[in-house]
Amino acid sequence: MGKVSTSAKVFFALLFTALVFASMKLNFAKLVGAENQFFTVFQFFGPIAGGILGSLFGAIIVLAATTANFIVSLVNGSSSFELVTLLRLLPMAFAAYYFGTKKRKLSIIVPLIAIALFVLHPVGRQAWYFSLFWTIPIIAAFFRNSLFMRSLGSTFTAHSVGGAIWAWTVPMTPELWIGLIPVVIIERLLFASGISLSFVAANTLLQKVESKVPFISIDKRYILSRSILKHF
Repeated sequence: MGKVSTSAKVFFALLFTALVFASMKLNFAKLVGAENQFFTVFQFFGPIAGGILGSLFGAIIVLAATTANFIVSLVNGSSSFELVTLLRLLPMAFAAYYFGTKKRKLSIIVPLIAIALFVLHPVGRQAWYFSLFWTIPIIAAFFRNSLFMRSLGSTFTAHSVGGAIWAWTVPMTPELWIGLIPVVIIERLLFASGISLSFVAANTLLQKVESKVPFISIDKRYILSRSILKHF
C-alpha cells in the first residue's frame, strides 16, 4: 500500500461527515426515558466506516463526524448541551471499531464491561437479563465471516455501550427495561440488515476507485454479484 495523500483522506472524511450530517437529521425512533433523543438513519450505515476505512480510522471518523454534528446542533440551537447527548457520541464509534477489527479479544471486552456496568446499577440489577442482549457481539465475534453476524455484533456493541450509559444517566425502572426487550429485537435486526446492505452497496460503488485511494479497504466478497449470498 502506497503513501496516502492527506487530500484524499480529507476528501473521504468530509464525504462521510456529509452523510452523517444528512442521516442524523432523519429520525428513525424515539429513545425511551429522555426527551429529544432519537435513533436516526445513521444507525443503518455508520458502523461500515470501520470496514471501509479500517477499524481505528473508521471509529475516529465516526466520532469526529458525530461530534461535529453535535457542535453544529448546539450552535444553531436545535440541540441543548446534556451529558447524555455528549455520551451518546460513543456507541457508534465502538460499533465502527467492532465492524472493522479482526481482534476478537477487543470485540469481546466492550460488551463484557457494558454488562458489568449495567448489572452494577441498582435498577439494572433488577432487569439483569436485559443485558444478555450484549452477549450477541461476543458470540458474533466467532462468526466474522458472516456479514450479517458481523453487522449484528456491531449494532449490539453500540447497544451495549449506549445501554450502559443510559442506565447510569437516565432515570429508568426495571419495567421499562423489560418492556424494551421486543422493541430491541426488532430494531436491532433492522439495523443489522441495514448495515449489511449498506456495506454491500459501499463495496460495490467504491471498487471503481479503490486503486486511486489505497487507504480504502474493499472486501470483494461483498461486491454485488450472484455469489454474494454465500457470505451472508
